[in-house]
Amino acid sequence: MQLPPLPPVDSVDLSDIEFWNRPTEQREAAFASLRKHRPISFHKEFDPPPGAPFPRGPGYWAITKHADILEVSRTPEVFCSGKGTNIPDLPEQFSEFFGSMINMDDPRHGRLRRIVSRGFTPRALGRLEPLVEKRAQQTLDRVIDRGACDFVTDIAAPLPLELVCDLMGIPDSETKAVFAHTNVILGLGDPEYVPVGTNPVIAALTSGKALADLMNELAKTKAGKGADDLTSALLDAEVDGETLTGPELASFFVLLVVAGNETTRNAIAHGMKALCDHPAQRHKWAANFEGLVDTALEEIVRWASPVIHFRRTVTRDTQLSGQAIKAGDKVVMWYGSGNRDEDKFSRPYDFDVARDPNEHVGFGGPGPHFCLGAQLARREMRVMFRELFRRLPDLAITGAPEM
Repeated sequence: MQLPPLPPVDSVDLSDIEFWNRPTEQREAAFASLRKHRPISFHKEFDPPPGAPFPRGPGYWAITKHADILEVSRTPEVFCSGKGTNIPDLPEQFSEFFGSMINMDDPRHGRLRRIVSRGFTPRALGRLEPLVEKRAQQTLDRVIDRGACDFVTDIAAPLPLELVCDLMGIPDSETKAVFAHTNVILGLGDPEYVPVGTNPVIAALTSGKALADLMNELAKTKAGKGADDLTSALLDAEVDGETLTGPELASFFVLLVVAGNETTRNAIAHGMKALCDHPAQRHKWAANFEGLVDTALEEIVRWASPVIHFRRTVTRDTQLSGQAIKAGDKVVMWYGSGNRDEDKFSRPYDFDVARDPNEHVGFGGPGPHFCLGAQLARREMRVMFRELFRRLPDLAITGAPEM
């Protein structure tokens, strides 16, 4: 990727929706300008959409350097998650329902994570391997004879969505509804999912309630039955004498089916686009798939940076790389910028399937909120790209992606 000249740092407004409509190269140049001239910069918040139950916020500090993202991530006692990880201040119940443990601090966060992590151990994920392969093969079976398809909708999206549903014991008959509801929750600003004129808060709550109702009904049928799925395991799990409450289970399901589905979808889609845009790297990996699979997957996650940002709130007056930040201030970690940091990565704008080392922050930084599903995402991507190389080696992009 060749960047245009870096824009003046004062012209960069990360809260301007038009900024995000610019070509990728222009946005990357803007972040490069921030990293070079003002790595911790203050930005106004965007105007909330009509009908939103929150006012325009006081602004936030944009964290664009890799080292600063690490520092914020590993010091939750200074940079907390319990006041929300979205940029705006959402109502507490709204925030916890849609964010579950990512919007919590210890000890509540630790308690919930200890319980749900039972379903993400290497042993538990190892049992999923045949199912991952089956679902990846079924995904390609549905498109391989068609000659053309929408890669995101038909290939990148089904595998992680169907696997999360498999993991939780959701029947296939509900998969399409789950997909639609997750798209609404994640696409509140996208008229493809939420028509113009629709109240986005009502749309999110309606879809969230539908997902919670689905989980609550499922839990009734599985409690005490000892079935081999994550819902049953979570219903029966006990850590230090504590179990999940019904609302906690429903909220965790919303988090898992939304975040665990959309992020892997993004990584697979951006990864395939990168491989098509860099044919030499694609041929290199295809010639030695197993030898390069580990570094290639990490590079895809670095390149895609599937989560754009997360916010933290400062608990006490502090300094970060010499910048004074007051208690109550918001800081927002821009992961894509950290993953292009020239001080951390050589040739950060080159897509390199053999890049090593590759200490990206695509799964978040170190600390209690590092992505719980990172290993599951790696397994899904490993199998999907293996199948793509094996069964669709000549796959090509025939139109510009619609961002």
